[in-house]
Amino acid sequence: MAETPEYPTALGASTRETITLLGRDLAADVMGEVGFGELAFWLAAQRRPASGETRVFEAVLAALADHGFTPTAIVTRLTYLSAPDSVQGALAAGLLGGGSRFLGVTEDTGRFLHGVLASVEGGLPSDDAGWDALALRTLRVEREARRFVPGLGHHVHKDGDPRTPRLVEIATEEGLFGPHLSLFAAIGRVHPEVLGRTLPLNGAGVCGAALADLGLPLELLRGFALLARTAGLIGQLAEELRRPVGNEIFLSVDLNNRSIAPDPYTPTSTPTPGDRHG
Repeated sequence: MAETPEYPTALGASTRETITLLGRDLAADVMGEVGFGELAFWLAAQRRPASGETRVFEAVLAALADHGFTPTAIVTRLTYLSAPDSVQGALAAGLLGGGSRFLGVTEDTGRFLHGVLASVEGGLPSDDAGWDALALRTLRVEREARRFVPGLGHHVHKDGDPRTPRLVEIATEEGLFGPHLSLFAAIGRVHPEVLGRTLPLNGAGVCGAALADLGLPLELLRGFALLARTAGLIGQLAEELRRPVGNEIFLSVDLNNRSIAPDPYTPTSTPTPGDRHG
């Protein structure tokens, strides 16, 4: 007789009488006892966060929940206009737009900073001067290679993203201003010397640095951004129900299109990268 396969999991499991989650009784120990942000961290890290870690993590979620009429919000509203019977389709459409220009900056920045830190030999810097020197070396390498530094710049907050200093403040208060945030802050201080212009540290980028300092899996950083934006997109749909604008957006394009001659694709053309946003 064939052996019954087993599929081990530390997450949710059910019997006829009980449901367990992370080794706890869901009804008795989790529901009403554990906040959603704390639970989301716990599920990903499979360890219960300290209160300071929860505060930083939830600050990140708040920072990324909604940023106005971004493409993710617009496509959610338009999908709902087209298929009001499919809320899940509207939410999914918005989440699928989380890429290198919107939301993906969180993961891109965290991975970039982690890669730099992993390459440092002889120990990490111990003061701002050391972090500034590391940031200068890093920026010069990236500029020489003509590579984009994630987390620098924002299409709206050109004079400073208000989320950045606040998240730095919270992480500092909780003793969680770690090496990723230290390097990111140093990049913010010294990049004009290399790039010849001053760019703001993107709020989505500082979120990636903070999440990396929390020790969360780098492969999931975009997932946390999408978790946050899900709440924002639900809010967009709730507002669309009360004050709809989706049809106006659709008609503004549909009624103002202009027919032009075909423009054949030329594979030699190189698209110009745009700013990355949060």
